[in-house]
Amino acid sequence: MTETSSAVNSLMAAIADVGADPRRGGYSRPVWSPAEKDLRAWFLQEAHARGLDTEEDRNGILWAWWDLPAPARAESLEGSRRGALVTGSHLDSVPGGGAFDGPLGVASALAAVDVLRTREATGTLRRRRALAVAVFPEEEGSRFGVACLGSRLLTGAISTQKALALRDADGVTFGEAARAEGLDPAHMGVDPEALARIGQFVELHVEQGRGLNTPDHLPDGAPALAVGSTILGHGRWRISFYGQGNHAGTTLMADRSDPMVAASETVLDVRRLARTQPQARATVGRLEPVPGGTNVIASRVDLWMDVRHPDDAVTAGLVEDIWRHAQQAALGEGCTAELTEESFSGTVHFDPQLAATLTESVRRTAPTAPLLPTGAGHDAGVLASAVPTGMIYVRNPSGISHAPEEHVEDDDATLGVQALADALEDLL
Repeated sequence: MTETSSAVNSLMAAIADVGADPRRGGYSRPVWSPAEKDLRAWFLQEAHARGLDTEEDRNGILWAWWDLPAPARAESLEGSRRGALVTGSHLDSVPGGGAFDGPLGVASALAAVDVLRTREATGTLRRRRALAVAVFPEEEGSRFGVACLGSRLLTGAISTQKALALRDADGVTFGEAARAEGLDPAHMGVDPEALARIGQFVELHVEQGRGLNTPDHLPDGAPALAVGSTILGHGRWRISFYGQGNHAGTTLMADRSDPMVAASETVLDVRRLARTQPQARATVGRLEPVPGGTNVIASRVDLWMDVRHPDDAVTAGLVEDIWRHAQQAALGEGCTAELTEESFSGTVHFDPQLAATLTESVRRTAPTAPLLPTGAGHDAGVLASAVPTGMIYVRNPSGISHAPEEHVEDDDATLGVQALADALEDLL
């Protein structure tokens, strides 16, 4: 473990105050906010300190390249077009999120580069391919509502027109925000040349559930690391309920068309209906009344739900059932309703050959590391449609994520860098 020492923990400590949210707790780092831009600057500084060649592509993805002496980045030393090996993650967060979701993967990638550079300098590593560290913007979708927006644009999983029209809570479109950051919206979208440079993508990430934590019923020595097998199919939908805005004091209860009541009934239906489907998850995490006054009956209520299941047909059926009940709830209140799909990603099965290689590499550090499915979405899942991808998970003893209690022990983070460096070396 001396190769990695505390490099990754020092990197994480250096950004521990960036985007801290005093109201929610945890961190709020929406894309292109001052906090997220500070983290992007931190990443570029750390990459430059390591002699890496950095660039920002037309979709706002940051790249830091550890090139080979002669071949193009898409080629190996033998001249074949194998593509570079890419690792990395994201730096944005959900509102009030944890410290490790995203940044751990970026910091671990930088620390792994340190390890590999030492190995190359001592002659134990002979690279045949270029290596890059990538940072993807708007992975959480906390500002513009669509998760993994950078990787979706890169791969064409979202149309440029739809992406540019997305609006944040202040009404700023994604296109406007991109232009303000020096990007040209006319050039955003699927990028075949950038994709052609990627031979394989490996993302290290904090484990976001209870797959690796160690409660009392698990034995000592339970694995600190795992290799990803699948990502649950998931999507986001908005249901808008329209009623009659009115005065809270002068409008009799019998005379109301209150969309908040219909929305509230739907929140309960989302939970109830999800429980009828084994392995399903359905969540209402955001609800916005318009105009939002305490003494005002809302004229409209927007409700956002996240629905997930391993079987995409089950996900679609569950959304259909929820929508049917939402329409009934609206009708019962004298309201109308509208359903909008904001994003959907089908269940992802990571490349089996890459997963086998990662498992062999990771088990040199964590001999009992399992293959682990996840219900959390990742850029690796979006990229899987275009290039072979895989994931390494680091234990989260709290079992909690997207919340301030998310945690990774320093020793486990160090193990993650060791395993990532071994995996990258085997693939290089």
